[in-house]
Amino acid sequence: MISAQFLLTALVVVIAPGTGVIYTLAMGLGQGRQAAFWAALGCTFGILPHLAAATLGLAAVLHTSAVLFNVVKFAGVAYLLYLAWQAVRAGGALSVSAERQAQPGFAIARRGALINILNPKLSVFFLALLPPFLSGNPASATLEMTLLGAIFMALTFAVFVLYGVFAAKARDLLLGSASVMRWMNRGFAAIFVALAGRLALERA
Repeated sequence: MISAQFLLTALVVVIAPGTGVIYTLAMGLGQGRQAAFWAALGCTFGILPHLAAATLGLAAVLHTSAVLFNVVKFAGVAYLLYLAWQAVRAGGALSVSAERQAQPGFAIARRGALINILNPKLSVFFLALLPPFLSGNPASATLEMTLLGAIFMALTFAVFVLYGVFAAKARDLLLGSASVMRWMNRGFAAIFVALAGRLALERA
């Protein structure tokens, strides 16, 4: 039985703006609703390895291995800085522009998945989030973790799609102003740099 407390906790976590939300908003503003959908899908599937790690107990290994943690962490930092560059570079994958051509959905989803896959704190986060909501029966613990994880992923996808639809609607209002689009690109770049800095300071 899924508790209302878990649903509320998961919803609050998903709604809170993070890297995946920023990426989905950027794609919605830059390329519209369909791109935002693919971004949300990619970010959602990027959660899957961390949920699997938490379920199998691998997150504990990641948490105790400083070398492994830092390898994944700094790969994530480098990728966020790359996304920042893509936001400000003319014709970049994340730049907001009236002339942008739609990118393949798979490429958009792949970037979204990598954003979450390369964040080692997610595995540790799920290892802490899910166990308090288990029944306490060891025989069903894996099944319960899987179910809770699936619900969390479904909430993530639904909320991110809503963020993306909102961004796509706002896109039409922004395309008429080159200065607004320029500052939007700089703003997204600054956010990705800030997120990279925060990730770089994380410890196992």
